Amino acid sequence: MTAEFNDMAGFRALLEQQPETDSGARDAAAERNGQLTKPPGALGRLEDLAIWYAGWRGTATPSVTVPQVIVFAGNHGVAARGVSAFPPEVTAQMVANFEHGGAAINQLAAAAGAKLDVHALSLEDPTEDFTAGPALSEAALCEALRTGWDAVDESADVLVVGEMGIGNTTAAAALAAALLGGEAGEWTGRGTGVDDAGLAAKTRVVAEGLSLHAGKGDGLETLRRLGGRELAAMAGAIARARSLRVPVILDGFICSAAALTLEKTCSGALDHCVAGHMSAEGAHGKVLAALGKEPLLTLGLRLGEASGGALAIPVLKAAVACLSGMATFAEAGVSDG
Repeated sequence: MTAEFNDMAGFRALLEQQPETDSGARDAAAERNGQLTKPPGALGRLEDLAIWYAGWRGTATPSVTVPQVIVFAGNHGVAARGVSAFPPEVTAQMVANFEHGGAAINQLAAAAGAKLDVHALSLEDPTEDFTAGPALSEAALCEALRTGWDAVDESADVLVVGEMGIGNTTAAAALAAALLGGEAGEWTGRGTGVDDAGLAAKTRVVAEGLSLHAGKGDGLETLRRLGGRELAAMAGAIARARSLRVPVILDGFICSAAALTLEKTCSGALDHCVAGHMSAEGAHGKVLAALGKEPLLTLGLRLGEASGGALAIPVLKAAVACLSGMATFAEAGVSDG
């Protein structure tokens, strides 16, 4: 299905019209969970996770059989400012690695039984340097949003989105700072592993971007000014998943910053999302806290490319399998107390 918007106003309107969870299915799942052959609450967060999933899928006994992982790649004008330990050429090289099955996400997606799709967005045309002006025009932003929207498989039953793009932790730091407040240094981390001089340069770039763009609009406008094509594509895919009632597992800092722009445009836009993990990028926890998302996993990852989100797919599968597959006390002929 082609994206149902042509401009930023249309995308904002779409966010306001998104479906809500099916409260009947959610309540039925909660009732079933209370009758399963286990002590109340014995499966901890798995129980809440399964009930949340059931509400979005519209059934008290759901299953997870068609996970989709999408990696979006884009290049950033601020990369020329020395904000990364790697040159921009690495973005295209890693896209080729994804396509040939050689990256971490290829292995993690396969282990989770997930389909993996990769979309490179105009790598030959980096965004503008956001210290000099907006990173993207409205047309370029909407094109990236549409790429993300159209990339979601309508048959998927859970979605994980990730990214590749030299310079994108700089964009994510700027987005988070602009939307949540605070100084550049509070949000800027080492990303690909920059040294102290590189971190100082990166922090200066974020501060310059904030000086020029902070407070100039809602989440979507901030995404246009400080983001990148791959961040916008993730936002578009997350929004499309909501329209299909497909739950989303958020990946790391960059994915969460992209998702934050949706929440700051339309409150509640991420109700269909859970946080797959908390990355080692220092500001990620602050973004998740602002979103009210508790991570499912904390494994010290800082890779991006949807790796942490993909690792959480088996956790979701296990939670849903228990809800749908366990016997109730009545079914098992076991006394419930």
